[in-house]
Formats: sequence, C-alpha cells, structure tokens
Amino acid sequence: MSTPAPHTSPAPAIVFDDPFGSLAPLDDLRPRALIRSGGHTMLARHQHVLGLSFAAAFVPAHTATLAQEQFAADGHTAPDGQPLAINHIPQSTISAARPVLLINSRCVLPWPLLRHLTVGTALLEEDTTHIVAAMVDAKDCQALLPTITGGGTAGLLTETMPGPALISRPWHIRHFRDAAISTDLAMLQHAQENVQTVPSCTVIGMRPLTIAPTAKVYPGTIFDCESGGIHVASDAIIRPGCTIIGPAIIGPGTTVLDRAIIKANTAIGPQCKVAGEIGGTIFQGFANKSHDGHLGDSWIGQWANLGAGTTNSNLLNTYGEVIVKHLPDGSNERTGQQFLGCILGDHVKMAICTRIMTGAIVHTGAMWAAGQAVTGCVPPFAWVTDAAPPGTKFFRADKFLEIAQTVMARRGTKLSPAYAASIAALLAGKP
Repeated sequence: MSTPAPHTSPAPAIVFDDPFGSLAPLDDLRPRALIRSGGHTMLARHQHVLGLSFAAAFVPAHTATLAQEQFAADGHTAPDGQPLAINHIPQSTISAARPVLLINSRCVLPWPLLRHLTVGTALLEEDTTHIVAAMVDAKDCQALLPTITGGGTAGLLTETMPGPALISRPWHIRHFRDAAISTDLAMLQHAQENVQTVPSCTVIGMRPLTIAPTAKVYPGTIFDCESGGIHVASDAIIRPGCTIIGPAIIGPGTTVLDRAIIKANTAIGPQCKVAGEIGGTIFQGFANKSHDGHLGDSWIGQWANLGAGTTNSNLLNTYGEVIVKHLPDGSNERTGQQFLGCILGDHVKMAICTRIMTGAIVHTGAMWAAGQAVTGCVPPFAWVTDAAPPGTKFFRADKFLEIAQTVMARRGTKLSPAYAASIAALLAGKP
C-alpha cells in the first residue's frame, strides 16, 4: 500500500470501538486504537498520514478511565489542546460546520478510501460488513454514534471495500504488519534527514537510513538497507556488532544489545531492551528480550520479559497453515498464515531457555517456568511451573500488583490506580 499524502486541512475525527472482534490479549490493558501494529499505533498512523485531528474516542464504559489516562500519556489531545474526550462529543465538534470522520479503532491502515467518503456514507468491510469508517455531518454525529458504535448503519448510505480492512483476531496484526511498517517508515523518514554514512559502521544498499540526533550507534553496526529502510528513533542505543536489516524501526529509548540481529519487518516500540535474533516482530514497548534466542513473526506486549535463551518457532515442520487456539475455552481457528510465531500479552514472563511453539498465544500476566514447551493457549495470570506440585496455578491479585509495580518502577513508570483497577478486574475475570 502506498502512503497517501497528508490532508492539507485536517478534518475533525472520532475513533470508536465496535462490539466485534476478539483481540485479547492485545487490548486487555489499552484502548484498541493504541495497539502498536507497526512502528506506530493505529491512532497515530491515521492522525499523521491522513492529517486528522481527533477530538474524541468511544470505548467500552469499563475502560474509560484507563483510556483517558493512556491517550494522554501517548500525547493525544483534542484540537484545542484539551484531553481527548472519552465517550462524549465535545461541543466544539458538534457546533462545527465541517463533517466528522468516524474511524473504527480496529482499522490498521490509512486506506485512501477514507479520505474520499461523502457525507452520510459508511464504508464497510466486504466480508464481514463491519463499519471501517463513516463520514457524517457534525449536527448528526450525536444521534448516529450510538448506532455506529453498535455496528449498525441505519440512516447511512453504504459502500464496501474488498479484502481484509480490520483486525478481528490478534494474529491479523501479522497480515497488516509489512504495509503498516512501510507506511510508518515513510512517515518517520520524511521528518528526519537521511543518514547515508555512519562513522565506523557499514551501510549496505540505497534505501533510506535515518538516525535521530540523540540516538547512539556504536562502531561495528551493520545497517542492511537493500530491501527496506531503517529508522532509529530518539535516544535509542545500538550496541557494538549489531546487524539491522530493513525495513525496520527501532523505537525511542530502545537499546539493541551487542551482536543482536534485527531482521526485516520488525518494529520495536519505546523503551525496550532486545538481543539475539528477532525478525518480523512488533514490540508494543517497555519489554525485555535482552539475551540470545530466536523470536520471529510475533507480537510482544508491554512489560513482557523473555528469559535468556527463550526461543520460538514461527513455521510448522509441515510448512502448512498455522492453526491456533485463541482463548482458553475456545476452539481452534485457522489463521491463513504460514509464518506465525507467538502472541505474548502484557506482563508475560518466560523462564530461561523456554521453547515457544508455533502459534502459541500467552495471555496477559502469565508466567511460564516449566520445562515443557509453550503450546496452544495459556490463560491469563497462569503460573505454570515444574515445582511441586507441578501444574498451573494462578496469581493472587496483591502479589501480581506488587510485582507489576516493581517492574514498572524500573523504567520510571508508576502503577496508576486506573491501571491497577484494570489488572484487578482481569484477575477477577471481569470485563
């Protein structure tokens, strides 16, 4: 997908959740619009590429407080500089004379069709008929939003777009990954002066290499830009002997440790520490894989920690389609993917030398300290160990929150009351 030019005049926009899709663990502890699906979150990609100015977000009521906090932490504010409105439309948007673009939070890419919608029209995903986006008059927005957020199209004309347009399962991130990273690279590198040579480093190929002025690149680094560009963001550190193969994005404050190999179509979010061999993987941010071991075609949540030697498989020995079990009480589902590693939720911990099998999904807060390989679906907050008696236990809320607070403090982050309440609700099995 080619990157569209930004709007010259930003349109007011609202991002909304609908009742469809099952994305856990990606959206357990964040609004769907803030899931990192490449170098950027979905919301940031729409904002920058389409030139949108978001005024509000509509999320499930039980997530509203956490959403308000996280949108602010991610730097998203309304056009007037006020916090993004949550589950209500600002009066300034209602009284505006311009149309308002409503975008489904499950929409990963800034599809060109979004900028050409006529007022009173909803764009639907062809296979599911779920709403991708809608353009409405500001005066009609208040009345139409309850219908739209419920998945309905009453009062709207409809158009359909072919092919997948929305993520409905966690592994759909893998389907959109390459296009999302390509779009994000173009956006990041447009704003940063290209660096073609780096002292004491080797640069291969002619695709753009951009390095933020505050990033630190040690001698001996190899940047392979033959097949795609590479962007190293502010305050990132690339230690000696690393090889980075584009397309790749190294996020703000992230450290790539000595002799690491970062392979194509990898986007590492902010404040991570990574090492070993990593390819085709997205890190949400604030995660550690700081030792040797392979990680491929995966998504890694915040505050996850992979012990030394942890290695995953991203290809079946039959070379066939990967079948996964998404939910602990769910059934097997086809992914349509030949290469699919693992999905690790926030606060997941893997002991040293853990083997993670193809298509494993490990839900939020689980800890794996058993000798056998991780397979299938691991329930949230499960504590799997070989210690007597072996088997699966579950974290107590007070103990889990104590550990989370300690882990987050190491990166200068506090465990807020809203975040703690969301974790406690998950632990209790509540929505």
